[in-house]
Amino acid sequence: MSFINKMLPNVSLIWPDVWQATLETLYMTIVSAIIAGILGLALGVWLVVTDQNGITPHPVTYNILDKLVNIFRSIPFVILLTVIYPLTKAIVGTSIGNTAALVPLVVGTIPFYARQVQTALVQVDPGVIEAAQAMGASNVDIIFRVYLREGLPDLIRVSVLTLISLIGLTAMAGAVGAGGLGNLAVSIGYQRYQSDVTIVAMLIILVMVFLVQGIGDWLTRRTTHV
Repeated sequence: MSFINKMLPNVSLIWPDVWQATLETLYMTIVSAIIAGILGLALGVWLVVTDQNGITPHPVTYNILDKLVNIFRSIPFVILLTVIYPLTKAIVGTSIGNTAALVPLVVGTIPFYARQVQTALVQVDPGVIEAAQAMGASNVDIIFRVYLREGLPDLIRVSVLTLISLIGLTAMAGAVGAGGLGNLAVSIGYQRYQSDVTIVAMLIILVMVFLVQGIGDWLTRRTTHV
């Protein structure tokens, strides 16, 4: 313990704050991942099925959704935080804090994940889809029993990629007042010249990323057809 105190003199004095910041980062990551995951998956599937090669082609719907996804994906997250300030305040009553950060985190993640889902699902073998249609499967059956089942390994891969990106976004949001490890690293580590605090915040984030990647790799191996 004395060794840790010597190596991390400033961190040893604020362990409760480090723990609180870690919980805030986990809170922002998990809640926004669940909401953006559900909505992004639905949007991604919608893009796939309304594409010209989809099971229910609809050029107008596809083009509108495609353009919206491209627009929101192109907005830098820091700018997005300020652009949707009125929406954030209308939903949660404030634009500061980790709960307020959920709104821009979700809005910023949905189009990114939707595009990743689309990329994963278009790789499903068309022959399997045609076989399901020939057997009289409904569009809903094809979505759940063909697209999502056959594309599960790729969906897991893109979900891991999105989740890792989301962890990075929470750190960025924290740097502008959302709390979490990003806020800890900037407000204490950087502004007060306490580099050990910044290093510990970075290491905790890296551990989160490695855990997500490891679990994702394991799930991918378990769901990949042999």
